[in-house]
Amino acid sequence: MAAAGDGPWLDEAAGRLVRPFTVSNGRTRPSVALDLLSQVRTTGATPPGPLGPEHAQALDLCRSPVPVAEVAAHLRLPAVVTKVLLSDLVDCGALTTKPPEYQHNPTDRALLEAVLDGLRRQL
Repeated sequence: MAAAGDGPWLDEAAGRLVRPFTVSNGRTRPSVALDLLSQVRTTGATPPGPLGPEHAQALDLCRSPVPVAEVAAHLRLPAVVTKVLLSDLVDCGALTTKPPEYQHNPTDRALLEAVLDGLRRQL
């Protein structure tokens, strides 16, 4: 088991040793509105105080613009927990966000059918 600050608290057999909502101190609502496709990027500002390992990992991932969903996948955290962590970093000025630019209507039936067909081909 890793000691605090030694990286993610993971065990090969057991998986994550810390519950995801412990990472966000039990918070389930981000202070900043973030969509899964919102782009986040570091500003270069140093966050005040010590960061948790997940906050530090998120900052490292956001050196170039990256969608919130991708950050969640790399951190292996639920999207809502990731949004809380990212909003913490936005609040302290370490990250900036850009809302998604939808080129298509996200509820367009043809688009949804194309996504479904692609998923079926992958399975």
